[in-house]
Amino acid sequence: MTLKPAPFGPHFGFGLYVHWPYCARICPYCDFNVYAAKDRQGGALVEAIAADIHAHRPRMPQHRPLDSVYFGGGTPALLRPDELGAVLLAASDTFGIKPGAEITLEANPNDVLRADLQGWQRAGVTRLSIGVQSLRDAALAFLGRDHDAVSAAEAVRRAVKVFDSVSIDLIYARPGQSPASWESELTDALALGAPHLSLYELTFEAKTPFGLAMKRGDIAPMNDDAQADLYELTQSVTTAAGLPAYEVSNHAASPKYQSVHNLIYWRGGDWIGVGPGAHGRVSVGGNRYASEAERRPEAYIANVQALQSGWSNAAQLAPLEIARELLAMGLRAAEGVDLRRVETVSGTPVPRDKIAVFVEKGWAEMAGAELRLTASGRLLADAITAALSP
Repeated sequence: MTLKPAPFGPHFGFGLYVHWPYCARICPYCDFNVYAAKDRQGGALVEAIAADIHAHRPRMPQHRPLDSVYFGGGTPALLRPDELGAVLLAASDTFGIKPGAEITLEANPNDVLRADLQGWQRAGVTRLSIGVQSLRDAALAFLGRDHDAVSAAEAVRRAVKVFDSVSIDLIYARPGQSPASWESELTDALALGAPHLSLYELTFEAKTPFGLAMKRGDIAPMNDDAQADLYELTQSVTTAAGLPAYEVSNHAASPKYQSVHNLIYWRGGDWIGVGPGAHGRVSVGGNRYASEAERRPEAYIANVQALQSGWSNAAQLAPLEIARELLAMGLRAAEGVDLRRVETVSGTPVPRDKIAVFVEKGWAEMAGAELRLTASGRLLADAITAALSP
């Protein structure tokens, strides 16, 4: 008798997320766990991250080789090629890295212009994610970026000559941004030839400089209707250019260029999170655990040395928590989610009468037990998820 696979876990993908918390400049909209690069503890932190990876193996004896490694931050492009290689060697020695695995490095345009790109390749990087954020100088100044539009475009052109897989990030729905200006900027971005775009609406997180400015009344966010108009314009322009959305904010020229690592998140796979403040989800013995590493670099390093792990907290998720996460993450992706997985975990049926209403409105589609949101439905993903959650 063949056992059915669990509705979550490494058979939906297995990845490693490495958080490098240092930045040359901290942007006013950023809500990530980041610190000024002048304060960095580079060598000690690389050693701690490698040790943390090794420490995960005893907890996860059955996990197969990694499908992806993602260096995020912060600015992990501040790492030297040999430091990137040391982390990848630890991952390879501990779990193995699947042949052809996706290994992503986040970088800013100035990093790309200064870097030895072939050195990154030799270290093992296969994919670059470039934080362009805008191709307009006024917007880049507003966003606190340290590059201009010309250098951003040049960085992308340089990257695509070396790496087959390149993604660029852009932030839109900025205060006062018109549909015509966004369409022009997005068209310019598409012309650079990167096969993947991550397009995010500007958010104002409470403790960031932008969030505080909004509270003071110095900045007014774009209203919801205007944001929705820009979102729909984004879908139209990218689809016409051959980069349709495969997730709420992510667009790819073909399945080949979809982010393997992010698909692990959306499909309910497993990933280890190492580095200060990194989050992870791992499945062992039929249970699912959420981990969170110590946030401050010095505390993270001390924790690894004391406990052989950077985890400050690893909590077993309750079935309802797992089911709600599977639904929320699965509905973000264009491929949708098999509701039987959600129902197996929660023990309760997802209400088909509510789904029927969403289908009638053109927001969702059902094929057997597979539920997916349409382009207009993904605009309402949070509300639809809330309505269907067990």
